[in-house]
Amino acid sequence: MSKTTTDATPAADDQDLGTAGSQLSTAPVEEISHLPSLGVIGWARWFWRQLTSMRVALLLLLLLSLGAIPGSLIPQTGIDDTKVAEFRKAHETLAPIYDKLGLFNVYSSVWFSAIYILLFVSLIGCIVPRTWQFVGQLRGCPPGAPRRLTRLPAYTTWRTEAEPDQVREAALALLKKRRFRAHLAGDAVAAEKGYLREVGNLAFHIALIVMLIAFAWGQLYKSEGNKLIVEGDGFSNTLTQYDDFKSGSLFSQDDLDPFSFNLKNFVGSYEPSGPNRGTPRVYKADVTYSVGAFGKDEKTTIKVNEPLEIGDSKVYLVSHGYAPVVTVRDGKGKVVYSDAVPLLPLDGNVTSTGAIKVMDGYRDAKGKWDQLGFQAFFLPSYVKGNEIASQFPALLNPVLNLEAYHGDLGVNAGLSQSVYQLNKKNLKGFKDSKGAQLRENLKPGETMKLPDGAGSITFEKEVKEWAGFQVARQPGSGWALAGSLAAIFGLAASLFIQRRRVWVRAAPGPDGVTVVEMAGLGRSESAKVPEELGDLAGILYEQAPGAPDAADDPADSEASPDPQVAPAEGADTK
Repeated sequence: MSKTTTDATPAADDQDLGTAGSQLSTAPVEEISHLPSLGVIGWARWFWRQLTSMRVALLLLLLLSLGAIPGSLIPQTGIDDTKVAEFRKAHETLAPIYDKLGLFNVYSSVWFSAIYILLFVSLIGCIVPRTWQFVGQLRGCPPGAPRRLTRLPAYTTWRTEAEPDQVREAALALLKKRRFRAHLAGDAVAAEKGYLREVGNLAFHIALIVMLIAFAWGQLYKSEGNKLIVEGDGFSNTLTQYDDFKSGSLFSQDDLDPFSFNLKNFVGSYEPSGPNRGTPRVYKADVTYSVGAFGKDEKTTIKVNEPLEIGDSKVYLVSHGYAPVVTVRDGKGKVVYSDAVPLLPLDGNVTSTGAIKVMDGYRDAKGKWDQLGFQAFFLPSYVKGNEIASQFPALLNPVLNLEAYHGDLGVNAGLSQSVYQLNKKNLKGFKDSKGAQLRENLKPGETMKLPDGAGSITFEKEVKEWAGFQVARQPGSGWALAGSLAAIFGLAASLFIQRRRVWVRAAPGPDGVTVVEMAGLGRSESAKVPEELGDLAGILYEQAPGAPDAADDPADSEASPDPQVAPAEGADTK
């Protein structure tokens, strides 16, 4: 008849399980720190132990997260210099303080770099000894059984007429079949399982290091530039070709991938009706590209979220708009400007604005040199009575609204200015017959004549489209993705895999009958250990059934129930 016992009042000398309960984890043992009295070496050891502790690593992660907050809320010089300049003008008191604290360039500041490097060193200092210790555990054998198995959280016992050697051999075969690392240790079989928990733990920390390196590498060597291209125009991947460009501190021009491409055609279609009216259905740019100075032209289509990949660079389609073709003539009818003018969208219906600047070659009616400027608004779907905004993003009824000015455009002052904005400081507006600012709506093919024979501007029948491209180079992104996936799987393994040990002892009892004891120990309290031990005990009991108890009635000895596992006091059985 099987018996199950638990020891709720262990003796003092049984409090320590020795090696049987040790090394279920490679985490360093937390010890009470004492200030060293060994001078510089002692202080260095103390500092190193603190830096490589889990407590400090978590603290550094928290500081890194807090440090990223101002980098997200405060304009950064490496991302948007214009917003930084606006912030300085609006906050004259805070700006000098932010400069001293490095809050305008958080991710390259000394204090953020210090946290980053300390976290990096802390992770390495934690992983290396733990990995070495884990390798030692894999090369060794599970520790032998404690003297008193009743002290373990899950325990069961029964008596059997089978020989001790037979029981141990059966237990050894059973545990190996269940993928335990098992061996004979004296009068017991010692087995261990769940090593993937520690593998996952180490993989998680190593993945963090990989991610830190990948992110740092990407920030130092990244590049990102934008270019607006009108249909028929092209682009060459050089710094002078970009409309705006930003890069990491270690990036050099030699890192640019040599390629070029031409925008042949842009296609955009929209939902014509319903609640999603005006929502883009198709956005694609047909281009021809070549790699290197003498590369062969190839055709491809760039779509939203389907970039063109050339080397380490990716060409994304990020924006779209219209570029009406206009022709400007001077007072004698000479063409002084004829080109497609890209205008910037203001809303989802592609109501667009921009400027037309005639800087050279223009003479007024008296033959005097002058400059012309036109403030332009373009409505691809004009509805009469509503001259403020377009009603649909497609070219259903295009109208070009123009305001005409002449004078000094300010381009010769040596100061940079936007090609999409008209500086009216030194300009004079042309007046209509009523003395008001000259302003007209032009349909394709129509012409606005300037007063007093000053010339004219024609909205040609052709309206080209333009596409905005972003050329991004993010080295290390593949490693960052691999590190993120490895961190997720490693964390899942460390959370859901239970590392546990099982011992099976078979020894002759005082009456010569073999006594079988089985016990299990997990790294943390869990119902899985008693359940698994009960399953193993049930299988082993079938191979070494219980012996009749001499004190029992013979009738009772005919039935021998399976052994039941009883957790010791304090064990979690939920």
